Amino acid sequence: MKTANNVMKEIRIEKITLNVGAGKNEELLKKGLKLLHKITSTKPVETKTKKRIPGWGLRPGLAIGCKVTMRHGCEKLLKRLLAAKDNTLDQRNFDNQGNFSFGVPEYIDIEGMEYDPDLRIIGLEVAVTLERPGFRVKKRTLKTAPIGKTHQISKEEAITFVKQLSVEVH
Repeated sequence: MKTANNVMKEIRIEKITLNVGAGKNEELLKKGLKLLHKITSTKPVETKTKKRIPGWGLRPGLAIGCKVTMRHGCEKLLKRLLAAKDNTLDQRNFDNQGNFSFGVPEYIDIEGMEYDPDLRIIGLEVAVTLERPGFRVKKRTLKTAPIGKTHQISKEEAITFVKQLSVEVH
């Protein structure tokens, strides 16, 4: 989104995180790792538990899912993923900080992906983080500072940004 004369108000995609939750199922975890690698051609990492929850049979260090974070080539990937959702999102997919997420129920809906009998049918979750120039001040090592209220991305601004990508928001 480009404002008439303020380049610092321009919104861009910081990162896209793709996630497959597998629970304790090791076979599904291996399939998820393979799927994420096929979609992004980047090596995914396993997500591991940090807490012990005996009722669910979880212990620290147990791999329960996998994820991959894309920081470059995000717009092309996002357009492929949104096409799998028929270029429609709901307003509930957006949070108050201007980020949005959605699920893709079947990977074969993604453009360029073909059915793999080894994977069968798996879905994934997509989380998109938006930012503006100057957001580095909250992440830098020295002299970190919060982002001012007027510079933060609102839900409405995020929806406007997504609509510019020719996505319908209900």
